[in-house]
Amino acid sequence: MNLKLKALTKSIWVFHFAASPCNNCDIEILALLTPRFDVERFGIQLIGSIRHADVLLVTGVPNHKTGPKLKELYAQVPKPCFVVAIGSCALGGCTFRGSYNVVGRVDEIIPVDAYVPGCPPKPEAMIAGIVKLLNSLKVK
Repeated sequence: MNLKLKALTKSIWVFHFAASPCNNCDIEILALLTPRFDVERFGIQLIGSIRHADVLLVTGVPNHKTGPKLKELYAQVPKPCFVVAIGSCALGGCTFRGSYNVVGRVDEIIPVDAYVPGCPPKPEAMIAGIVKLLNSLKVK
């Protein structure tokens, strides 16, 4: 197993990109970091620089303004980087599907490794999605 992949199973640094969300998913991500769920005990830490990230969390629907920024951010992440699409909007556009400003789903812009469905997904669902991502890393 690659040394970076092995380190990822112990400590995950996460960068959050909001691609024009309605903020419900963002509120649930903040709830994920509160003492009630306390994901930092698992080594998951929200960071402010994309250049230090291991996982990119994407919420919202990519539009003409945020779609190119998402590609640019993904290009700046040190590889291997894993992308988690959070919420129904990131997965398929939800109520914004077919809108004039929507570029497409997140997986049409950058490769996605894990999906967390829901509108908004609860913190327990996000933890389950990240655990599935970690389990897939252990198999490799």
